[in-house]
Amino acid sequence: MTTWIDVCAVDDLVPDAGICALVDKQQIAIFSMPKIDGLFAIDNFDPFSGANVLSRGMVGDLGGEPMLASPMYKQHFSLKTGQCFEDEAVKVAVYAVQVCEEKVQIGL
Repeated sequence: MTTWIDVCAVDDLVPDAGICALVDKQQIAIFSMPKIDGLFAIDNFDPFSGANVLSRGMVGDLGGEPMLASPMYKQHFSLKTGQCFEDEAVKVAVYAVQVCEEKVQIGL
């Protein structure tokens, strides 16, 4: 069963940029992409640099797939699956995310 946790107000989101939220001792990067009506949540930990920085990355798309470019070494991760485009052996966790009553919620 999914437990939904309020993390911020919708107004706290920055279009086409990320924010970081601490949810149950886990840093989660949340991205709002209004042009595609997308809201995504992935692990903030960059497995290549070993730093919690993915929320600071740039968003866009690769071949129509919403993605995030790490701010450290520029690897690209799918915002839908967490899969690294450059290294199929590397994947970051993705989380269910929704808006309920103007609050952004993460599902654990």
